[in-house]
Amino acid sequence: MSPPNTSIPALFLNIFGLLFALQAGVSRVEGRAFFVFGDSLVDSGNNNYLVTSARADSPPYGLDYPTHRPTGRFSNGFNIPDIISQNIGASESPLPYLDPELNGRRLLVGANFASAGVGILNDTGIQFVNIIRISLQLEYFREYQQRVSALIGAQQAKQLVNQALVLMTLGGNDFVNNYYLVPNSARSRQYALPDYVRFLISEYQKVLSRLYDLGARRVIVTGTGPLGCVPAELAMRSRNGECSAELQRAAGLFNPQLIQMLRGLNSKIGKDVFIGANAQQMHNDFITNPGAFGFVSSKVACCGQGPYNGLGLCTGLSNLCPNRDQYAFWDPFHPSEKANKIIVQQILTGSTDYMTPMNLSTILAMDS
Repeated sequence: MSPPNTSIPALFLNIFGLLFALQAGVSRVEGRAFFVFGDSLVDSGNNNYLVTSARADSPPYGLDYPTHRPTGRFSNGFNIPDIISQNIGASESPLPYLDPELNGRRLLVGANFASAGVGILNDTGIQFVNIIRISLQLEYFREYQQRVSALIGAQQAKQLVNQALVLMTLGGNDFVNNYYLVPNSARSRQYALPDYVRFLISEYQKVLSRLYDLGARRVIVTGTGPLGCVPAELAMRSRNGECSAELQRAAGLFNPQLIQMLRGLNSKIGKDVFIGANAQQMHNDFITNPGAFGFVSSKVACCGQGPYNGLGLCTGLSNLCPNRDQYAFWDPFHPSEKANKIIVQQILTGSTDYMTPMNLSTILAMDS
């Protein structure tokens, strides 16, 4: 009679031990998770996977990225989420949610849900056809949490999300790609500008409340930059290089009301969940005094054509500056990598003129 076979239980124990070791390894991630929502200022390549005209996956985009290839970032190199990742001790930038490589351990770094062209409103950016509207970005965030729960368990997944840093960048497209997209646009016929701004803020509050309900507990919310001063608007609306007064008025109405709304949300919650970043002031610094930051121009885009290189898209046929660090704007709408670094520095260490109620360094110190 042969001896009893003890290899089966041992095999199960070995498999169980291996799975436990894998799970323990997966759950140990350097730094805190980082999630990104919003538009082209923070999109790291989601639109590469969509049939849309709002994309940055061809040269010369990515010219100064480490690979020197286009990545889908609307930048010559790193964008704002990349630079924040480098400053919070993350092992890497969060991958675009649609990237097939976003799985396993890389899920625990976080995810970038942003999509070029989107706004607070669902009808913003309709000309780009297939983009990830903010409601779908939030739905993907819910789906992401289910995937992470399957990986490390529901409790650890909840903790990962609660302890994460979140960046939300919306609003600019609701003006340039909606209200002011064409003369007498549907939204401009429906609302006078002050009423439109109030409508945007009320809709944005719903978005941020939903984000809180999904577990976000530290959210940096950027206001719009000085919309009337980007090369695209100078090319279309400026005669002497002065910023468009109407778009500047829009930004001037929107940004203070955004801060007021964030304060109201924090007051209702009872803690400082939402942190306002004054992107208008951050941009204004180098737009009004470009030389102080080493820029030769804050009006002309590095890549483009027409007046101020502000017309059309940045393509392989566009004018291209030899030194991107000398330009505040990379293309007609988006800051250069160097300008992005200046913006992130203010997010990190800026005074209450830039960050309300505290900067990112303070958050990191409080949460450590």
